[in-house]
Amino acid sequence: MLNVYLLRHGETAMNADGNRYCGRTDVALTEKGIEQAKMVRNQLKDLKLNAVFSSPLLRAFNTAEIACGKDEVIQDKRLIEVDFGNWEGKTRSEFIADNPLIWEQWCADPTHVQAGETGETALEVVERVNSFFEEIRMLYPTGNIMVVGHNGINRLYLAWKLSMELRNYRRLLQENSSVTLFSLDDNNEILLKLLNCRR
Repeated sequence: MLNVYLLRHGETAMNADGNRYCGRTDVALTEKGIEQAKMVRNQLKDLKLNAVFSSPLLRAFNTAEIACGKDEVIQDKRLIEVDFGNWEGKTRSEFIADNPLIWEQWCADPTHVQAGETGETALEVVERVNSFFEEIRMLYPTGNIMVVGHNGINRLYLAWKLSMELRNYRRLLQENSSVTLFSLDDNNEILLKLLNCRR
């Protein structure tokens, strides 16, 4: 089995500013975000990692570099955050005030409704993220890897692999730089071992 240590990146200024939706906007970690990534490095210091992967966005890549304690981080564009369309840069209360209907439609059926009216559907997200994990599991059928992504893609992928309805993805919590551990077997079946762990 392949063990996957899945992280959300550390805190950014947009997270700290009312949790603004930050999809493709490339923002850096805050000082707190850097410290969060250092805590993960300490948490996993005795773990041997076969490889480390991250979204190409700076906040994820820097988290990966710090958390794994080395520079050998492989970027993969399939791990980039959800394209949030017209919600980008806004808080939930702001974009709901702009267009409450599209939020209601997304909540009811994100599988087929585009985020922010012009962004991605949840199905498009899980298809690209699953493509990444299927390829990686072929390269690393056993061992341990770290994958640093984003709140949206991580929760959607986990919800899908756990056979949840995608509209329930927000029931999975993933804090900045918290560790989620799951394994993938030869059939790409998932076993969730830890969720949102800091110990």
